[in-house]
Amino acid sequence: MSAGDPSLARPASLDEAAGALGNGARPLAGGTDLVQLVRDRLVATDELVDVRGLLPRGIESERIGAGTTLSEIESSETVPVALREACRLTASPQLRNMGTIGGNLLQATRCWYWRLAFPCYLHGGDRCHAREGEHREHAIFANEPCASAHPSDPAAALLALGAEVETTVRRFPLGELYRLPTAADRSLTTLEPGELILALHVPEPNASVYLKAMDRRRFSFALVGVAAARFSDRTRLALAGVAPIPWALESPADLDGATPLPGNEYKLEIARALVRRALDQLS
Repeated sequence: MSAGDPSLARPASLDEAAGALGNGARPLAGGTDLVQLVRDRLVATDELVDVRGLLPRGIESERIGAGTTLSEIESSETVPVALREACRLTASPQLRNMGTIGGNLLQATRCWYWRLAFPCYLHGGDRCHAREGEHREHAIFANEPCASAHPSDPAAALLALGAEVETTVRRFPLGELYRLPTAADRSLTTLEPGELILALHVPEPNASVYLKAMDRRRFSFALVGVAAARFSDRTRLALAGVAPIPWALESPADLDGATPLPGNEYKLEIARALVRRALDQLS
């Protein structure tokens, strides 16, 4: 380990892990996103906490352990189609074999300004460089003051499915895991220091689907992802790649409320087409 690299802690219990995380350490499970962020100095921490052996793993009825890999979810016949498809369309097979569902929900934005360490809004600055610069892949909803786009396909699927998050301290709807950044708090999640995601509780819909538009046919982040799930009393819709957080739609008419930037207006037309196709498939 080179000078300046964080140390690696291997706690024996969740309580021990929570204590370390409460002091500013970062949890390490699959590490497919976090390790690169630490190497690039985009995430600053003195310690990584190895939680791989502590997180629940596997699928039991409607409960999916946070340590379950994307490939395990993809291949499970008991998981709703939308979530299986969202996992299948995420990254490469190698990354899906390593990446965990808990980590995927918390992955950082792919915004190139943030990744290049520009002093942008999410880094504590007073401006969004994407809004006045290159923003082809950025948000078309809630894109002020930050136009970053949330990259997780499974997050959108879980939002449409009405999933709940179980952590070390509470249980709540997945939509409450995310928040839009403000001047007082630039974070995009509501997890408290020391709080770990343990599992997801995913209701079984009557039918569900996940559709994704990408620049490449495979192994690419969503320009727009659309998840739809039909239940007995309603159909739920959620989008990936269109807002700083996974974005729920009450109905297709909500697309009229988008605020695309000059360089990403095309995303709105893709979203309209994918929503129509998803609803057609459910019917």
